[in-house]
Amino acid sequence: MRQVLDAQAMKWLDDYTINNIGIPSMVLMERAALSVATCIKEHVTKADKILALAGTGNNGADAIAAGRILKQQGYDVDIVLVGNKEKCSLESRNQINIARNLGISLYNNVDIKEYNVIIDGLLGIGLNQPVRSEFLDYIKAINQADKKVFSIDLPSGICATSGRVLGQAIRADYTITFGYNKIGLILYPGCEYAGQVIVSDIGFPRIEELEECNLKHKYKYYIYDNSDLARLPMRKNDSHKGDYGRVLVIAGSKGMNGACYLTSLAAYRSGSGLVKALIPEDNEIAMQALLPEVILSTYERTNRLNDKDKDNIVKELEWADVIALGPGFGKDEISFEILSLVLNKSRVPLVIDADGINILSEILTSKLITNNNNIEERIGLLREILPKDTILTPHIKELSRLLNIEVSEIKDDIFNVINACTKNNHITFIAKDARTVVAYENDRFINTSGNSGMSTGGSGDVLTGIIASLIGQGLSPREGAVLGVYIHGLAGDTYSREKNQFSLIARDIIDGLAKI
Repeated sequence: MRQVLDAQAMKWLDDYTINNIGIPSMVLMERAALSVATCIKEHVTKADKILALAGTGNNGADAIAAGRILKQQGYDVDIVLVGNKEKCSLESRNQINIARNLGISLYNNVDIKEYNVIIDGLLGIGLNQPVRSEFLDYIKAINQADKKVFSIDLPSGICATSGRVLGQAIRADYTITFGYNKIGLILYPGCEYAGQVIVSDIGFPRIEELEECNLKHKYKYYIYDNSDLARLPMRKNDSHKGDYGRVLVIAGSKGMNGACYLTSLAAYRSGSGLVKALIPEDNEIAMQALLPEVILSTYERTNRLNDKDKDNIVKELEWADVIALGPGFGKDEISFEILSLVLNKSRVPLVIDADGINILSEILTSKLITNNNNIEERIGLLREILPKDTILTPHIKELSRLLNIEVSEIKDDIFNVINACTKNNHITFIAKDARTVVAYENDRFINTSGNSGMSTGGSGDVLTGIIASLIGQGLSPREGAVLGVYIHGLAGDTYSREKNQFSLIARDIIDGLAKI
């Protein structure tokens, strides 16, 4: 698990390192410039013609310093200062003076066509508004030309906190960022503009060890990597099926077996000892043929639950260590009734997906007749309805229905929405998208595994089974959610590496679990 930073936290860390640790700004800048120069030398030759584009802020100062280092080492480099020279930062003025003292000229304008390598130091992590006109021509010209581009800290025009394009942004081949990865380099579309990201250590302290910073910055952001597979539940030689969790899958509707099958199979493939599917009795024969390993419990799917089925469902809830509800479930009256029974009677972690979430959306809308556009009111009611240790797994469209807001509002600033969802809340949210975000209280996990081939029917059902399985084996709901999302993506990546992304289907993700 590695921490990543937004613009505010990075600015705080920079100031803390200079003012409290005592490492001068010029030292940090020289280390940053050296790391940029080192990366560039690995990919260019002295026959290349390099242009360093420097804005008037500290990002520009890094570009001037990197250009100066490369020029001193015999590379063909020109440096251009872009923007209002009168507004240069102190560090930028210092770097201009150093370059001039060494006899290195800084230009006001050049023809980009003369260069085949660009150092992008126009705009840094402080950018939070659309790119100004003096930078636009350079950004457009670079993107239209066939140049090898190295961006400093992040591509100019990308928001460091949200990954949004602020009007126009440079498309880099490489981005050299300092100390910690930035959220804007992980989320879309920023990650597509960043190219290959290199995180360079230039001397910042470990932010997770700084109590003052952890108090000042409420939200913490993380990504997982393969080292986190060590978090998987341990298995003992001296064990039996009861030691690895009892997962109850409440899924499927009349004639709709696929989602329940995928969720149940994924739970078994993720290590569960026992998986029981609570399904309509009309689905029993087909489900037994699809997955003979699953235990089946049935109910009569008519207009209302009869008393016998109610009693049986309560017993199954008592049997379970974790419950997965919603895949292929439908939204008829009996679905509402079963969900209500689960919410009132369950005492174990609950993973709600698909139609389970859609039913919750309708419940919220029906109860909030007025002012149901208010996220805080809807989340407040959701907090009352859902028991502790509940995980919701909406994709972006389902989340928009749950909160009664537009998809575009979520896409524009996912963390603004997620922060509202988790405020004073016990619910774990999994906002599924190209970069899935898992959020609980003040922790945010951004998933970097997975690929476009996983945009296929049943993929979410598989994720629900994986998460439920991990919780049943003893992981906390929060840990099961984060690790489950990461493993789900890795399983899809395994298939796409061996075959391709076009033909991947949900069952391939389950097959990939065995290969991780």
